[in-house]
Amino acid sequence: MALTGPFDHDGAPAVAAFPAHAVDETLRHRTVSANGIRFHVVESGTGPLVLLLHGFGQYWLNWRHQLPALAAAGFRAVAVDLRGSGGSDKPPRGYDAFTLSADIAGLVRALGERKATLIGQGYGGVLAFDTAIIHPTVVEKVVAIAAPSPMRTAKVHRVRTDPYRRLLHFAAMPFVPDRRLARADGSMLERIVRSQAGAAWKASADFRETIAAMRRAIVVPGAAKGAIEKLRWVARSPWRADGLRHREALEQPVQAPVLHIAGDADRFTPTAALADAAGHCAGGYRREVVPGVGHYPAEEAPEVVNALIVDFLRS
Repeated sequence: MALTGPFDHDGAPAVAAFPAHAVDETLRHRTVSANGIRFHVVESGTGPLVLLLHGFGQYWLNWRHQLPALAAAGFRAVAVDLRGSGGSDKPPRGYDAFTLSADIAGLVRALGERKATLIGQGYGGVLAFDTAIIHPTVVEKVVAIAAPSPMRTAKVHRVRTDPYRRLLHFAAMPFVPDRRLARADGSMLERIVRSQAGAAWKASADFRETIAAMRRAIVVPGAAKGAIEKLRWVARSPWRADGLRHREALEQPVQAPVLHIAGDADRFTPTAALADAAGHCAGGYRREVVPGVGHYPAEEAPEVVNALIVDFLRS
């Protein structure tokens, strides 16, 4: 089959479109059906299931450092392209917290397991918390990276650092954000990521290769809309019935053990946004702040983050 873009006709990534460091013959790409749609997943290793959930504007590639590290540590690491992202289906609806968390619960079962550890970056961390509360029986542990505490997400006015406020206000508008995010080969996504990343990573070849791949992925038809719709629901939910149900659901604590990782230079989700997280976690809570990194610790300081994750999973 000819490779015509970032993704082939089966929804699986075209390897030729990826940076060289992402081409790894140990990674297994496949499509899994769950909650009524098809998901592209990338697997490495065997052992207890660890499901990796990406953040805004990302896809599986952003877990390239964690997949081999988790596999080497004895885990079955699976990075998923969330609904509306990467090589997964991009339906027009279903970007609310309840549907997205049902996606994750369904994926755990579709992958042949009863429970999994969820690791999420940014919005993926929010989704990991949501799933642990709404579908507690499928979640073994939670690792939330650069994500606010659960109730701060439901009460969005409490999380609004300036960059967060601007992005939510932008996402709340109809039509315009989707088009702007995909315009000019995804240049807006690069501006957003640059504004949130730490200085050292932004100056690296790894960043240049990664952002180039992210820009290719965000212009795939439906991907920009999928990225915006998740934030649009968060922005509009305080005035909607499903938003009220979400806030009521999040009054229940997370029963699974939680590792919360943040970068001390993260302007988008500063450490203050994690301040009350321990009070929402009944199964044990541990916080780690990584010095010198911004909103993307798993990519900016992968060796540090991988060591924290593996230690937590083995504890």
